[in-house]
Amino acid sequence: MSITRGRCITGLARILVGLFALTVIIIQITDRVLHDAFDPSEYFSYFTIQSILITIVVLLVGGWMALTRAEDTVLYTAVRLGVVAYAIVTAGVYNLLLRSVPYEGYQGIAWLNEAEHVWLPVFVVLDWLFSPGRPRLPFRAMFVAVVYPLAWLAYTLVRGVFFTGEYPYPFLDPANDGWGSVTIYIVALSAFILVIAALGVVYSRMRARRVSDEVRG
Repeated sequence: MSITRGRCITGLARILVGLFALTVIIIQITDRVLHDAFDPSEYFSYFTIQSILITIVVLLVGGWMALTRAEDTVLYTAVRLGVVAYAIVTAGVYNLLLRSVPYEGYQGIAWLNEAEHVWLPVFVVLDWLFSPGRPRLPFRAMFVAVVYPLAWLAYTLVRGVFFTGEYPYPFLDPANDGWGSVTIYIVALSAFILVIAALGVVYSRMRARRVSDEVRG
């Protein structure tokens, strides 16, 4: 099977957006260093930052794959499904829960936050919806999406409870509304990620079936 024009466009778009996301991170770190506001342990503890770093790798690998293969691998697509879920969670949590919450630290360059919490998630979702060459995923692939978030939550809570007393997001701080509230948020976000991943699997199977029907027709 030959590499289509659509795959080439997808590959270039993924690489360009991946490099753009990397540039955003570099600019943000540089800006914070110049204003004496860069704390690596704090900065790299944010779910947004860690998930963006994962997204950068996934986009660059996916770009290369789209330029060299007619179809993405199942493993890559399962990991990419997780990235889609993280992008939606990042955009949703920021815009629904955090956008109006005042931040006491250094504010930084405003458009960088928009790029991280709006522009990049929009591209990741559109790439999932419309890019060609995605294989049909098994339903067990949805559980890949929760591996990283659960690991991040464990790290965040252990770090906050036993070492720093600080949490990257106020809804994870038990000092605000207690552990009951923290537990509710954790369960709700985990369930939300699983729902997004399940919908992504269903979409991949429907899209693969439609492409198969078009080829046979």
